[in-house]
Amino acid sequence: MGRVRAAIGSLVFLTLAPGVVAGVIPWLLTGWSSHACPAPVRLVGAMIIAAGTAVLLGAFGRFVIEGIGTPAPVAPTERLVIGGAYRYVRNPMYIAVAAVIVGQALLFGQVVLLVYAVVFVAAVTAFVRGYEEPTLAGQFGEEYEAYMRAVPRWRPRLRPWAQPR
Repeated sequence: MGRVRAAIGSLVFLTLAPGVVAGVIPWLLTGWSSHACPAPVRLVGAMIIAAGTAVLLGAFGRFVIEGIGTPAPVAPTERLVIGGAYRYVRNPMYIAVAAVIVGQALLFGQVVLLVYAVVFVAAVTAFVRGYEEPTLAGQFGEEYEAYMRAVPRWRPRLRPWAQPR
């Protein structure tokens, strides 16, 4: 897969997966209606949304540039993606999507979105452990095994991991 096809596929997947999970579903749950919420809480929510979105877009870009593929299981990367945010934590995309949902909960004062974030985290944890990690271990072998040993699944490292040469 070339980078142009990877970019198009990643853009489609970004729209369909995170776009639905962090956009359409929160809208369906809340209609973007806002409950009374102190301005500082709303500001923190907006900052979390911005940070989560930046991490998410950066991670998608890594899949195109570094991995030459997409995050979608139907069009996986040719190479293991271990740069950028992936040097600190193995699942920055999922963390970023959860952050966007939590940020929306704070911005709109919607507790239902906090509950939804917990459900989302439980679902992706099951997916990561049951499908994604075994699939990547099968595809990338020892390279992924070494990466798994060095980089935590959810809690970011304080210092970036550098792949041994």
